[in-house]
Amino acid sequence: MAGLGVHSMSRSALACRQCSLQRRPLLAQPAALQQAVRHIAAGSISSGWRLQQQRSCHTCCSAAADVKAPTVAADAATAVQPKQQKQKQQKQGKQQQKGGGGKASEEAVTPKSQDFSRWYLDVVAKAELADYGPVRGTMVIRPYGYAIWESIQAYLDRRFKETGHQNAYFPQLIPYSFITKEAEHVEGFAPELALVTKGGGKELEEPLVVRPTSETIINHMFAQWVQSYRDLPLLLNQWANVHRWEMRTRPFVRTLEFLWQEGHTAHASPEEAEAEALAMISLYAEFAASQAAMPVVVGRKSRLESFAGANVTYTIEAMMGDRKALQAGTSHNLGTNFAVAFNTQFVDEQQQLRHVHQTSWGVSTRMIGGVIMTHGDDKGLRLPPNLAPHQVVIVPIVRKDTDRASVNAAVDKLTAALKQAGVRVKVDGNDMKTPGWRYNHWELKGVPLRVEVGPRDVEQGTCVLARRDMPGKEGKQMGVPMDPPAFVAAVQQALGEVQDSLLASATAFRDANIVDVTSYEELQAVVAEGKWARGGWAGSDAQETQVKEETQATLRCFPFEQPAGPHTCLMTGQPAVEVAIFAKSY
Repeated sequence: MAGLGVHSMSRSALACRQCSLQRRPLLAQPAALQQAVRHIAAGSISSGWRLQQQRSCHTCCSAAADVKAPTVAADAATAVQPKQQKQKQQKQGKQQQKGGGGKASEEAVTPKSQDFSRWYLDVVAKAELADYGPVRGTMVIRPYGYAIWESIQAYLDRRFKETGHQNAYFPQLIPYSFITKEAEHVEGFAPELALVTKGGGKELEEPLVVRPTSETIINHMFAQWVQSYRDLPLLLNQWANVHRWEMRTRPFVRTLEFLWQEGHTAHASPEEAEAEALAMISLYAEFAASQAAMPVVVGRKSRLESFAGANVTYTIEAMMGDRKALQAGTSHNLGTNFAVAFNTQFVDEQQQLRHVHQTSWGVSTRMIGGVIMTHGDDKGLRLPPNLAPHQVVIVPIVRKDTDRASVNAAVDKLTAALKQAGVRVKVDGNDMKTPGWRYNHWELKGVPLRVEVGPRDVEQGTCVLARRDMPGKEGKQMGVPMDPPAFVAAVQQALGEVQDSLLASATAFRDANIVDVTSYEELQAVVAEGKWARGGWAGSDAQETQVKEETQATLRCFPFEQPAGPHTCLMTGQPAVEVAIFAKSY
């Protein structure tokens, strides 16, 4: 049923895309919707009835609960619209095909302040970052979204290699017995495991785990590779996909399968392992700020929130636009836990047999979700230039055929200059869409800088720069010289300003929404407002669990940057060594 947008006709029933993804099949259709389907098939209902760009049906999905389902009476009224109204709709349709005067209706996103969750899903879909996979909880990363991941990969891969790490790749299928060797590890991951029990049509002798993380299989190999202190340190990284059977999913933020990098290292001493774990979390924090323009709080996880099998977990916590926390990267000091389980030993310089000390650390495509939720606005994405697939989009403005040659020649010259300078540039010369439509389209996709070139600009030898982070006239720079050196310098300066502006804005937002508290009652009030609560903490595991159960906030971390003491535990009133941050999170 092409006319029904996201709905499709199966052999026996009309299926809602979102419902089928969530395993809630639409077993029966209300008579009104069946009537609407018949009218659409017959062509007697206007395109306004086609539920354009909805991700869920009006009858069974909460995402569209505020939209009334069509009625038979409405169907009849629509089918007999006055002639003038039909002509008006046809005229509007032609205008949209030509580009209209503003944003195309199918590209509008739900306002961020109205419904943050719906806004996020709209941006992911309409900026063409990702789509839903056929299996519940999976996603397809589209080229534009994957290009952002490639920018993340390129930066981190270079930094890993600068610090002596090498890339390797380990199997995706792991014997189940490997997972059970480390008690805390299997307990922590058991609910999320996906198992393969058959292969080649036969039952397997031992189930295979689809990789949730690789500490176990890598330790199996480390035990064979490490024999002497001369084999240490062993510094490896792998770029891979992992699977975790999540119950509540959200594109990029939490999916059954996701892409990540996971570093794994082995060291001769506990001091070396601790230094490595701290160095990598510091690298992640630097990446988040300098590349993603995402300010983070760096700190240590509580025992309850640490990685299963780690002595200590370090984290970077970012505040999203709805003030929820996002764990954007972690680094774990594993001590000798996995080494003991897998008998990973080496002979030291005194000819003594000892277990290695290990670390693991990683970031994933969740970082893309963090960028969206940190910087996006009501128009869509706002990408930091350092990660944007297209740092600049050039929009030629041609109103007469006689102007085409001169405008295109100027655009070609500017494009070549930017490419030579290493700037990622895209030219949108789609004459079927008006300049205004194209402006809105690339604002939705978050391109940091737009260059406008028209015939008058060519005559004057100048062009216009428009920054994505600053709306309206405030973000426009008129009269920018088209002379290549001056033009490139202006673009590079503007890109740097956009990068800095996004970081400054996100930092100010975060700092304004972290509130210091001195009691549990104050913590409850702050969390109820959706903010982060920071206060002294010396509570027990049971009290930490109590906070989570009563407020839905978790202890995000003990920040490395601690305010001056002394501190008092907000829960017990007893002296506390350090403060902790509590917040609701993804």
